[in-house]
Amino acid sequence: MRQTSALNRREFLKTVLVAAATGIVAPARSAETVAEVEPETPEGKLLTSAPMLLNPSERSMDVAFAIGGVDASGWVEVSLSPDMSGAVRVHSGDGPLMKVNRLFAVVRLRGLKPATRYFYRIGADRIRLVDDYKPQNLGSESSSKVFSFQTPGAGVHAAAGFCAIQDTHATPEILDEVLSKIGEIKPSAIVWNGDARNFYRSAANAIDVFLRPHPGHPEYAASTPVMFLNGNHDYRGRFALHLEDLVAFRDVSERKSRFAALGRNFVQRIGDIALIGMDTGEDKQDTNPVAGGITRMKEYRELQAKWLAEEIGKPAIKTAKFKVAFCHIPLYDPNPKENPGDVEPDDRDPRYKHPWAAWQRTCANLWGPLFDKAGVQLVCTGHQHRYRLDEKVPGFKWKHLVGGQRDVIHGRIDGDRLVVTVHDAHRGAIRKELVFS
Repeated sequence: MRQTSALNRREFLKTVLVAAATGIVAPARSAETVAEVEPETPEGKLLTSAPMLLNPSERSMDVAFAIGGVDASGWVEVSLSPDMSGAVRVHSGDGPLMKVNRLFAVVRLRGLKPATRYFYRIGADRIRLVDDYKPQNLGSESSSKVFSFQTPGAGVHAAAGFCAIQDTHATPEILDEVLSKIGEIKPSAIVWNGDARNFYRSAANAIDVFLRPHPGHPEYAASTPVMFLNGNHDYRGRFALHLEDLVAFRDVSERKSRFAALGRNFVQRIGDIALIGMDTGEDKQDTNPVAGGITRMKEYRELQAKWLAEEIGKPAIKTAKFKVAFCHIPLYDPNPKENPGDVEPDDRDPRYKHPWAAWQRTCANLWGPLFDKAGVQLVCTGHQHRYRLDEKVPGFKWKHLVGGQRDVIHGRIDGDRLVVTVHDAHRGAIRKELVFS
């Protein structure tokens, strides 16, 4: 919502609509202050976190960062050069108005090239909204630090591979251990496989867990992008209804309109590895009274199966030598006393230890045959807070890995093999190493 003497309304609309269409706009401008600004200005820093990269794809990347409690419009300057020459500025918001927010900014960069390194820095314009009309731009604050990222794609050298974490539950000790291990590995991408927090009462809860998860790791995702998948706990709390405002859904251009609701699902190539992201949803039935009648997980899971059936026929999966799928709730458990998540109406049955799903038989039945058809070798899950490897899942061909709370699952290409190592970040030991060829 920026007005300057040098940018009239027609030029403003043209610039913003180009940004929405391409993600790359005209060369970056320095902020200007309108003449009518009152002498007093809000105090305090605008930028209060390092950037977090989200939703990596061959053509786009999201950049999120915290704002210091005053109205501001965030932006990112991006360049192909480490000296930021020829940088262009992209503001938050896809429509005719730039997004103004007091707590965070999310900027979507579009029009990128696959397997390409980009350099970027973040900033924000301080905005005063004094009346119903005539917003005022009070000037910019920008970070002096330049970060970089590489877009994924089939052409990426996948020796760094991916890391997956799960069930961190905003626990400082756990986050310190797993983020330290990820910092050592330096993967191409992080799959955060659900239950980042117990519940989200406010935007501040989400900001703290994603943008400032631990003081020892302020830049954990500034150069390594995160692909986030909901766990059952990530559906709980008032702000969970709006979590995609901060932890954005993936770009709608990645899927057909009938799959618009599937903002967390992904198929992403990192070299010869195809990563497939699925969302198992809540661990309670839609008919369970504790769900309050607001969940629609049955239809959501079925829609994902239809989406996956189409995706496995596309080159991103078909041409990948290795396929690894991720979802939060396990798709199998060898213990007959563990609740399979399909007990109607309220998840209670004397055969099972708990009135909630320890694993998801419904999702296994919907998605498992499609994983087999696609040639998926490994399914990585969490939820149970303890490590387990199922070498054989009855009726299916893929291995099934349950990661513990302090486990970091690292997959990388070594020669012509996919090597998946499960690191116990607490003990500094390796639990298991799997090799696929």
